[in-house]
Amino acid sequence: MDSADVSVGVAKDNRPAVRRVSPIKDFLAGGFGGTWLVIVGHPLDTIKVRLQTQPKVGLAQVPLYRGTWDCFQKTIKTEGVLGLYKGMAAPLTGIAPIFAVCFLGYGIGKKLQQKTPDEELSYLQLFQAGLLAGVFTTAIMAPGERIKCLLQIQQGAAKPKYSGPVDVVRQLYREGGIRSVFRGTGATLLRDVPASGVYFMTYEWLKKKVTPPGGNSTDVNPLRAIFAGGTAGIFNWLVALPPDVLKSRFQTAPEGAYPNGIRDVFREVMREEGIAGFYKGATPVLLRAFPANAACFLGYEVGMKILDNIAPNL
Repeated sequence: MDSADVSVGVAKDNRPAVRRVSPIKDFLAGGFGGTWLVIVGHPLDTIKVRLQTQPKVGLAQVPLYRGTWDCFQKTIKTEGVLGLYKGMAAPLTGIAPIFAVCFLGYGIGKKLQQKTPDEELSYLQLFQAGLLAGVFTTAIMAPGERIKCLLQIQQGAAKPKYSGPVDVVRQLYREGGIRSVFRGTGATLLRDVPASGVYFMTYEWLKKKVTPPGGNSTDVNPLRAIFAGGTAGIFNWLVALPPDVLKSRFQTAPEGAYPNGIRDVFREVMREEGIAGFYKGATPVLLRAFPANAACFLGYEVGMKILDNIAPNL
C-alpha cells in the first residue's frame, strides 16, 4: 500500500474507523477547541510577540529582553501575571469563530475530495483540506492578530496608547480607515495556509499511528489527542514562524514604515539579522505550541463526541 494512502477500515466492534465528515460538527467542535487553545497558550504568545517586536539595539547596547525567561520575569515584575494576558480579549472573543471557521474549512475541504461519505482520504488530500482551512480563517484572523499584537507590545506605560480592543479598532480606523484594521492580511495568509495544511495532516497521521491495531481512531482517547494535537502544533509553528515574524513586525509598525509591505520587512530582517531573525520568539512559540494545541484538539475531539451522541445524523 502506498504510504500516502490509507485504506478504509472497520474497527473490531464493526463501527466504521472513519468518522463521517460533517462541516457543521467541525464548526461547533472547532470553536470549543479553539477557546481552550487561547486560554492555555496566550501567556507564551505575549512573550513571543514582545521578543519579535522589541526595539533594535546597537552592538554595545543591551536588548530589552535577553530571551524568553527574561521577558517572562520582567513582564511579571512590572505588570504582574495579568501582563501575560494582555490582548487576550481580542483572540478569546474571536477565537471561537476563528477556529470554528478553520475546522469548518477543513471539513469542507475533506468533503469536496470524497467520492463517497465514508471514503478515507490520503494524507495529501488531508493536507489540501488543511490549506483550505487556512484560507477560511485569514479574513477574520488578520484584524484580530493586528489588535492582539498592538496590545501585547504595550509594556508598562503609565498611559498606554490603547485602552482595549475596541479602542484599537477605533484609532486604527481613524488613522487609516478599514485598510489599517486589516493591515497584514497578506502576511497572515502566507503564514496560515501552508501551516494549516501541515497542522491537520500531521494530527490525522499521528492519531492513526498511535491507535492500537484493531482500534478505532475516531474514539476519544485523551492521551492520543494530547500527543497528536500537541505535536501537530509544533509542526505547524515550524512552518509558520518565519512569516509570523514578518506579520508581527508589519502589523505593529507605524503607518508608512514599510511602503512595499512585507517585502520591505523581509529585506530589513535579512539585512540586519540574517536568517536567525526569522526565528525570533521560537522558544516561547514551541513551548506554547504543544500544550495549547493539545488542549485545542482534545477540546475538538470531546466536542465531536458530544455532537455525535446528540445528533448522530447531523
